[in-house]
Amino acid sequence: MGNDNTLLELLSEFNMVSIFTVLFIIGSAWLIIFLMERFIPWFAEKVPGRKRLLILSSVPFLRLLVMILAVGLIIPIVIKPTLQNLVAILGVAGLALGFAFKDYVSSLIAGIVTIYEQPYRPGDWVKIDGAYGEVKSIGLRTLKMVTPDDTVVIIPHTKIWNTNIFNANSGHRDLQCIADFYLHPAHDAGKVRQKLYDVALTSPYTMLEKPVVVMVSEKPWGTHYRLKAYPVDGRDQFRFISDMTVRGKAALTRMDVKWVSQSCLTSF
Repeated sequence: MGNDNTLLELLSEFNMVSIFTVLFIIGSAWLIIFLMERFIPWFAEKVPGRKRLLILSSVPFLRLLVMILAVGLIIPIVIKPTLQNLVAILGVAGLALGFAFKDYVSSLIAGIVTIYEQPYRPGDWVKIDGAYGEVKSIGLRTLKMVTPDDTVVIIPHTKIWNTNIFNANSGHRDLQCIADFYLHPAHDAGKVRQKLYDVALTSPYTMLEKPVVVMVSEKPWGTHYRLKAYPVDGRDQFRFISDMTVRGKAALTRMDVKWVSQSCLTSF
């Protein structure tokens, strides 16, 4: 009986107005988040590329802000607004959630840390646990990634505790792409290097503000060329790599350069 009286003392007196007020706050928060998650990505597609990722990265923060405001408005309605009552309720709720939903709460905490530290943002291209793709949205518990073959991957934020996260562009448009070429060592390396440089420089996908680099390394089976450049839009990375590869092979073929066979590559 004593415990029941203590609990009743913590709670505010409820009436129909209080119930409708709580439901109105919850419904309004849900509607704002729903509209925000659809309007902001739509708007981000209409602005110049360099601002797109910045706008997309605001979605998780704004969603968390709306949820905090909603909870902050509901608590004084449900609980008598005294510091002692608030501390007591939060302590009991924290213990209950900690034991019953340990993994879920861990994901929520990791989600809040993710929104603050931003190891990845909407629009980033990341690799987590072998899955590579573009981050489409970030919730409080999980992120949604779409891979190059259009597969949706849902990854819990708890991966940030114990998994390496590879971020290819980290909130920026800059996303380096690499096209590989494997040639027989009997050729003029200077001419080949210049030709591959010209191939990347003349691609319609190339961001001219960023450097084009051709790396050359000698291997037991031949010469390995790595053509590195940046596309204007990270979403074009695979078209860009294909374009450099196709036009690079065509240019080198006209130079009568010999290619290394697949058997030579797999033997080392």
